[in-house]
Order: sequence, then structure tokens, then C-alpha cells
Amino acid sequence: MSGIHRIILYRLLAAWVAVSVLTGVAVSWMGIRKMDSQLVALATADLERLSAASLPLLNQTELQRRALNDLATDFVRQHFIAVEFRDRNRNEVAAAVNPLHADIEQELRRQAYSFPLDDDRHYRNFSAGDQTVLRILVPLKEPAGGIAGYFEGTFLIDQETLDELRQDVITTLLVVVFAVTLTTICLYPVILSLNRDVIRYSNDLLKGNVELMEVLGSAIAKRDSATNVHNYRVASYAVKLAEKLGLEHSEIRDLVAGAFLHDVGKIGISDNILLKPAPLDEQEFEIMRSHVTLGVDILSKSEWLQKARDVVEYHHEKFDGSGYLKGLVGEAIPVTARIFAIVDVFDALTSRRPYKEPVPFAEAMGILQRGVGSHFDPRLTKAFAGIAESLYLEISNTPDDAVEWRLQELIKRYFFPDR
Repeated sequence: MSGIHRIILYRLLAAWVAVSVLTGVAVSWMGIRKMDSQLVALATADLERLSAASLPLLNQTELQRRALNDLATDFVRQHFIAVEFRDRNRNEVAAAVNPLHADIEQELRRQAYSFPLDDDRHYRNFSAGDQTVLRILVPLKEPAGGIAGYFEGTFLIDQETLDELRQDVITTLLVVVFAVTLTTICLYPVILSLNRDVIRYSNDLLKGNVELMEVLGSAIAKRDSATNVHNYRVASYAVKLAEKLGLEHSEIRDLVAGAFLHDVGKIGISDNILLKPAPLDEQEFEIMRSHVTLGVDILSKSEWLQKARDVVEYHHEKFDGSGYLKGLVGEAIPVTARIFAIVDVFDALTSRRPYKEPVPFAEAMGILQRGVGSHFDPRLTKAFAGIAESLYLEISNTPDDAVEWRLQELIKRYFFPDR
């Protein structure tokens, strides 16, 4: 599976999970509310038997209200465990309990839960052993709209009704999840197409930046009487050492950019100093050192080229702090700069230049070893020593165009992984 497919699938999966969970919670909540409403409607359906003529009894004498006790007893003969009628002053005027379920009513009374007596209906579910009961409070309103009294009852929900209502909620939830899943599947090709366009434009921009990096590095190399293949070799060495050390891909990309642009500041150094065939005097060397500052200033003009900054700014630092410009010590020097310092010196020693012959491999490694702890990081130098010979034999016996091709393959791996 390519990178773009994997990224889109992971993101769609995350979105599917999030939407499914949020939608599921919302549907479940609404379903439970609907189920409760249906149960309340089922429980209060019998209240329709309470005729308008019976309402005045709630607020009459005890003798006249005996009919309410008969009505309460009639209610508990079916699904109600207990019922209670109250007058408009909230005083109990009639009550009845189904003797078959008296223990459930006693358990509920021990919980001492009471409803607020207002103009609204109230309900609450309770579990009593393996049974579910619904306790409701219903204001009884007169035809004129006033409150005649209150009805409070404990309704026993039969398991068959409860299972049916729960199955309705589950079915609705499954339908919603299916719809979300189907929508996600339909969105995949649309998002894939849009992402391909974005990635293509992004890759084109990245390709332009990489080409700019290579062209600028090549221009500096040619001005410094070096060949551009030096950049390719040193970048290849650097990447292989970084891989050996287990650096992140982002760090390796920064290292490649730094390898190409490490001496970009030399564009601001005059030819009589840069190309002087004799050793530089103290004043000239101070000017030459300024190429680091010039390089950092040049990179500041491009956000993308900032990736190379650590190598450009710190590749002349030394492990013991004797380098320049800041005299950093040890691991205070960025790891990319410490890697580059090793491979840059190694390639300079083992390469042929117009003014010198290449140093044999063993002698070059001896020079690196003598610089361990002073110029070079001991741990990184040891790691490089483990891979240096095979890399050297491979690269030194490879034509320049093949060295460039090898590096281009590494650039594709780290800069264009989806291609």
C-alpha cells in the first residue's frame, strides 16, 4: 500500500471511528429518551380512564373521595405496582399497592426518592432485581387548565416490551453506523483524487526546492575549484552514516540539504582569498571564517533552505570546543553537523584535487582517529569506521555520473517517499 493510500485510510478510519462514536452516543441518547417517552405514554395511557367527573373528587371530603380508592385499586390490578392520588395542595387522598409486588414498592420507598410537584410530568427508571419499573408523576389538569391534583404511580415494565423497545434503539444505531460507513467508503475515492492533486503540486514545489539546493551547491563547488561530485560523495557518506545511527527521516533530509549548501557563504568571499594558492594569513583567515555567517544569512532568505542551517552554521565546530564560530562543545553541536564534519574531512582526504593526490584509505582513517575527541565525536567516528571501507571502495570505484545517480536515489527515498 502506497503512502498516500495508507494516510487517507488511517485518517478516514479515525474520522469513521470519531463520527460513529459521536453519532452513536447521540442516537443512543435520543433512542433512550424516545424509549422512555414510549414507556411513559404506555404507563399513562390508563389515565385516560380518569374522567373529568372524577377530578373534583381530589379536593372533596373523604367520603366523596372513596371512589378514588376504588379507582386506585383498579389501576394496580394490571401493570401498576402502586398508585397514589394527591390533591392540588399535594396531600395524599387515595392510594393502593398491588400485594404481589409490595416488596418492590417497599424497596423504592426506602430509596426515599420524591418528584418535584409542579406542572410538568416527571419519570425515573429503577431496577428491582431482574425487573425494570418506571415511576411517574403526572399533574392532573382540569378542563379550564388549572391543576386538580397529581397522580403518582410505579409501573411494571414487562420484559417483552422492554426488549422490543431496546431492539428498536439498537436497530436505529446500526442503521446510522452503516450510513456513516457507507459515506466514508464513498468519500475515499473523492479524497484520494483531491490528495493526489495536492501531493502532485507539493512534490513539484519540493522538486524545485531540491533542484535549487543542488544548483546552488554546484555553483559554490565550482567557484571553490572543487567538483560538484564532492557534494554527491559527501552527501552519500553522510546519509549512510545517519542511517547507521538511526536518525529520523527529517534529520536525514536536513543533513542532505546541509551537505550541498555547507559552504554557500563562500559566494561572498573574494577570489584573492578563496582561491589563494598559499596559506592564508591571520586577517585573511578571519575573513574566510566569515563564510559561515554569510551562509546563515543567505539561508535566512528561504524558509525551505533553513533545513540546511545546522550544517552550514556548525560544520566548523570541533568536539572539544576549539572550532568556530561559537566554540560549541560535544553534543551541544547538532548531530547533523557532527556527522558532516567527519564525512567532509574523509572525502577531502581521499579525493583527488588539482593541487593534491588522494590520501590512501588507511591513512585517511588514521587521521580521523587522531582527531577523535578533539575534532570529531568519538561515538560517531566509531560508527563511521564500521562502514567506511565498504562505502569508500564502492564510491571510489564508481563513475561520477553513477555517484550522482546513487545520491538521486537517496533523495527520492527521503524527499519523495510516495513516488
